[in-house]
Amino acid sequence: MSLEPTVTSTSTATASEGMTGTASFDTVSELPTSVIDALQHGRLAPYLGAQMLALCPVVPVPANPALLVAELTSKASVPGKIRHRLTASAQFIENFKHRKTLVGLMDQAFAGTPTPSELHVWLAGLPLPMLVDTWYDNTLRKALEGRSDWAEVQGLSQSEHFGTWVGWYGADGKPGDAPASTLTTVVYKPWGGRAPASNYLVSDTDYVEVLTEIDIQTPIPALVQQRRASLGFLFLGCRFNDQLPRAFARQIMKRSAGPHYAVLPDEPTRMEARFLAEQGITRIAMPLADVAEQLCASTALAA
Repeated sequence: MSLEPTVTSTSTATASEGMTGTASFDTVSELPTSVIDALQHGRLAPYLGAQMLALCPVVPVPANPALLVAELTSKASVPGKIRHRLTASAQFIENFKHRKTLVGLMDQAFAGTPTPSELHVWLAGLPLPMLVDTWYDNTLRKALEGRSDWAEVQGLSQSEHFGTWVGWYGADGKPGDAPASTLTTVVYKPWGGRAPASNYLVSDTDYVEVLTEIDIQTPIPALVQQRRASLGFLFLGCRFNDQLPRAFARQIMKRSAGPHYAVLPDEPTRMEARFLAEQGITRIAMPLADVAEQLCASTALAA
């Protein structure tokens, strides 16, 4: 089945990100059946953001950057002018309280495991070549329990692992080398995660180190680069109204096959519109909960 979307409307926005001009991108008001088919047949890679946690019945962790920085700064004194900025606050804690303090606070923030939503469980049941997860929680790992045909690769802080960009972990949480290319599913957490080894990219320095190299793809695992060549991406629970998520998504998508979709019920900001147009991403203008309901109610997995 073709993945070309049925376009029900076209959004045009004026945007600027180092340049001016008109950013045009396609918008659909319904979930294309081709998206469901592509997920079930391993032609789309879900790309999950923090807003996926809104679907979970129990969420004992910070569910967005604002909540996370509020939790960090409630336990460590940070200057008022930066206390609402996550990466800057994390950098201050790292500089003046030590990296171990920052890691400890992140561990406390993400000690609990959200109850996986139906969509998490549905995605975990698919034989997907790749899943990208850009928040620090353990929800997806919990949803994957019971499967042994997957491995996880996480971004590593250069403050703790200088010269090593990623760490691989098996379904059992044990560290290891990159798995065989025949492994069914690779879970990629570019910003790290609480489980199994408390790896976090969260401070200014963490991100500067990665972004210095990411344009030449050094921090992106070879197996991820290999698999994306035949995949498109479906962004779920993501926003692109900040430079960091745009930079990472742009580089992770690089040289991928496409097409790409993003579930964005709210009207995109100027920068988001520019990003969608630049990357050829079709906006699905539906609430994430409605998309989740349709996906979970879809036909059984293809053989």
